[in-house]
Amino acid sequence: MIHPTAIVQPGAQLAAGVSVGPYSIIGEGVTVGEGTSIASHVVIEGRARIGRNNRIFQFSCIGGPPQDKKYAGEDTAVEIGDGNTIREYVTINRGTPLDTGVTHIGDDNWIMAYVHVAHDCQIGSHTVFANVTQLAGHVQVGDWVVFGGNTLVHQFVRVGAHSFTRMGTALDRDLPPYVMAAGDMAQPYGLNTKGLRRRGFSDASLVELKRAYRTLYRSGLGLDEATQRLADQAAACPEVGVLLEFVARSTRGIIR
Repeated sequence: MIHPTAIVQPGAQLAAGVSVGPYSIIGEGVTVGEGTSIASHVVIEGRARIGRNNRIFQFSCIGGPPQDKKYAGEDTAVEIGDGNTIREYVTINRGTPLDTGVTHIGDDNWIMAYVHVAHDCQIGSHTVFANVTQLAGHVQVGDWVVFGGNTLVHQFVRVGAHSFTRMGTALDRDLPPYVMAAGDMAQPYGLNTKGLRRRGFSDASLVELKRAYRTLYRSGLGLDEATQRLADQAAACPEVGVLLEFVARSTRGIIR
C-alpha cells in the first residue's frame, strides 16, 4: 500500500489500509487513520493527525509551518477528522502558540483544488470549499458552510453554520448563520433557504428565520435595536436563538 518511491519517516504511524502514492513524503510526527488514501507527490509534515477514510489528492501540503513571521518553530499541530476529500494543491498550515496551537478540520468536508487553510483555523463538518477559497489565520467556520469559488476570508472572521457565499466573495467581517453573502466587500443577499430545506429544517423554522432575517437586514433598525427584537423572536424558535448568539458574540461586526 506504500509505493516504493514514497518516503515515510520511521516515527510516522500509518494504520491498516492506508495507501501512499509515488513520491509522497510522510513526516515522523504524522498519524494517519485506517482507510485513508494519499495520492502521489503529497507532503504531510509536522505534528499532523489525520483520521479515517480521507482522500488526499496529489500535490497537497498538510502540516507545513504557518505563514506567520512571529512563528519560531514551536510544537503546533494540524488535526483532520474522518471522511474528508482534499483535492489537488490544497495547503493546510499548522497552528501557532498565539492561538490554540492547532489547525482543526472536522469530518466529511469537501475541499477542492487550490484551497488554502491558514494557521489556527477551526473548520466544522460537512462544509464545501470550492476552488481557490482562501482562509487567513484564526478563521472559524461552522458546519454545513458552502464557499463559492475564489472566496476570500479575512483573519479572525467567523462564518456561521449553514451560510453560503457566491464566487468571488470577500469576507472582512463575520457572516451570520443561515445567511448568503456576495461581493467585494461582502453584503448579505438573502437566507440560504434551499440549503436549509435540504438539511431538514421545518417549514415553521424557515418562517421564523425569514422573519429574523428581515429584522436584521430589512427593517432599517440599528444593530442594537434589531438584536433586541431578535431576542423576542428567539423565544419561539431555537434556530433564531443560534443567530442571535452569533451576532452577540461578534467582535469584528457582522456583514450588514
